[in-house]
Amino acid sequence: MKNFNKSFLQKLLKTPGPSSYEHRPAKVWREQASQYGAKLRVDSYGNSFASFASKNKKKILLSGHIDEIGLLIHHIDDDGLLYFKGIGGWDPQQLIGQRIRVMGHAGDIIGIIGKKAIHLMKEKDRKKVSQITDMWIDIGAKSKKDALKYVQIGNAAVIEQAYLELLNNRIASKAIDNRIGAYIVLEAANRVKNSKVEIEAVASVQEEIGHAGAMMAAYSSAPDFGIAVDVTHATDIPDIKKRIHGDCALGSGPSIDTGSTNHLGMFNEFIKLAEKHKIKYTINTAPRRTSTDGDDIFKSKGGVPTVVISIPNRYMHSPSEMIDLNDLENVIRLIVLFIENLDETSKFKQPS
Repeated sequence: MKNFNKSFLQKLLKTPGPSSYEHRPAKVWREQASQYGAKLRVDSYGNSFASFASKNKKKILLSGHIDEIGLLIHHIDDDGLLYFKGIGGWDPQQLIGQRIRVMGHAGDIIGIIGKKAIHLMKEKDRKKVSQITDMWIDIGAKSKKDALKYVQIGNAAVIEQAYLELLNNRIASKAIDNRIGAYIVLEAANRVKNSKVEIEAVASVQEEIGHAGAMMAAYSSAPDFGIAVDVTHATDIPDIKKRIHGDCALGSGPSIDTGSTNHLGMFNEFIKLAEKHKIKYTINTAPRRTSTDGDDIFKSKGGVPTVVISIPNRYMHSPSEMIDLNDLENVIRLIVLFIENLDETSKFKQPS
């Protein structure tokens, strides 16, 4: 993977930025876009845009959301312990014992998730599923007054977890959902040479709490075509029924959505390109909605032909999400091939 920008991806994944607090990773993304020579802009809610070949008549919007799930401090007790609410969809069991980076008003501070030790629980409580309300963040403060020197109500926090390189070109990290999408859209836009359409990549905000950023981005960008890049569940782990959840493994290539948001004309073009260039792929069905940025991009204007392309991801919404870098490369390749085939006459029609 000679084009793999490892340092950029590592920095993007490491930088804390949950929904509504995405400014830090967005800055990392814009700095890289600037190095690629993109024309930059930022909207009022923090969507970051990078435009390439901006004098052309038609435009494609590539959207990958920059936010991650996180925590929001809502109470500090007299002992200096921090109580929190979830930002986005958490399985509370993933939080027990984790190390946490709190984006404090006086700078970042590390804490740990605490809960009552099993030795101190009644027998009936040991079998109960833990809830967020059973946990707290301990930063080592001696009192509320001590904690308030570093943290205040409304500060956000994320899991503190390192980027790991595993066997067979696979990696694990927090925030792969969906910094990987933000990474892909910028890398794909940068790789397209001599495009006949304007390419605008956006690192969108607030996807994990309702993809509001994508709605704003599509409205201001006013594209002719849209591609939303996200992650999808890899189903090659135990106890996943493929007859219910589909067959999507790490290393199986881009997952191309069909149904609901996805324009059938664009979907068919992606399938044709993948087969022509021998890029492995799977098809994901979305009969009602995709739960991605695509759900709001396609509604803009009089309807923007849009498709959702995803990368298989194990252990989604956990501190250790896992992807295969070969899938990463193939998603970028497929998007580049699609854009290279566009020009000012390109149209995609629904079957009639």
